[in-house]
Amino acid sequence: MEVSLNADHKKVSAKAVAHMKGPALIKGIAHFTEFDVDGSKYVHIKLEVTADPSVFTEGQHAVHIHEKASCDCDGFKCAGGHFDPGPNGNTDPDANHGYHSGDLPSIRIDSKGHGILEAITTRVTLSDGPVSLLDKESAPEGTSLMIHANIDPHTPGESGSGHSGGPRLACGTIDKV
Repeated sequence: MEVSLNADHKKVSAKAVAHMKGPALIKGIAHFTEFDVDGSKYVHIKLEVTADPSVFTEGQHAVHIHEKASCDCDGFKCAGGHFDPGPNGNTDPDANHGYHSGDLPSIRIDSKGHGILEAITTRVTLSDGPVSLLDKESAPEGTSLMIHANIDPHTPGESGSGHSGGPRLACGTIDKV
């Protein structure tokens, strides 16, 4: 997919990748490409994932960037909350939901357990800065990409309720390419 930005003034300024893993042979990859257009940053994300249809049920599943590059614990809880750096940041996955830097559109999974999500965001960057997924100041423990069991309503809910997507099904740490 070509990003529809003025070709005369855009350049790829950074790239990253996340290799998704989870139970029941969940596998996938997410490519992050940052474009600089006259000093403004845009990050294109392409996520492709497959799994046994009994785990990845048909329909929409929440996708978020999480605040820690850690996918090695039970239920991926070690990835922390949603990426939302800054003086007014709130990483609570439910209470501040819809307003996090790491909130992305949901991915649609088909009846065979396959899904593709493509999105462009200005909420995060890959280059250094206050909302960088790779900068040690904004993301001291790195970041990860998460796919959840349920759809994302993009509205706040009660803390700890699972309102923003429910159980975590797949996780991949975001690494600079």
